[in-house]
Amino acid sequence: MADTIAILHTPGCPNVALVRQRLADALARFPGPAPRVAVEEIASPDEADRRDFHGSPALLVDGIDPFAGPETPAAFACRTYRTETGVEGAPSVDQIVAALAAGVGT
Repeated sequence: MADTIAILHTPGCPNVALVRQRLADALARFPGPAPRVAVEEIASPDEADRRDFHGSPALLVDGIDPFAGPETPAAFACRTYRTETGVEGAPSVDQIVAALAAGVGT
């Protein structure tokens, strides 16, 4: 399990609540204490470039975005995710569980 998880988002992102809820649901499937979750705002395109931010919201597991490929460009923009039920504004609970179980970032 990850030591730290971060939710990064742009100002006014409409999907922050969705990713927070799905992350909470995913973490509830694991025994033991939950890792620390930080929520950080990416305030500008320059900051997005500097932090290699791939769109809002982004979920980082131990500093790594498990849902972005190596070719994914930095973007100060909304982000969508392909889930089991279609394109959505956040990864599904099952996708988050899989990323956490895989030990991404460890």
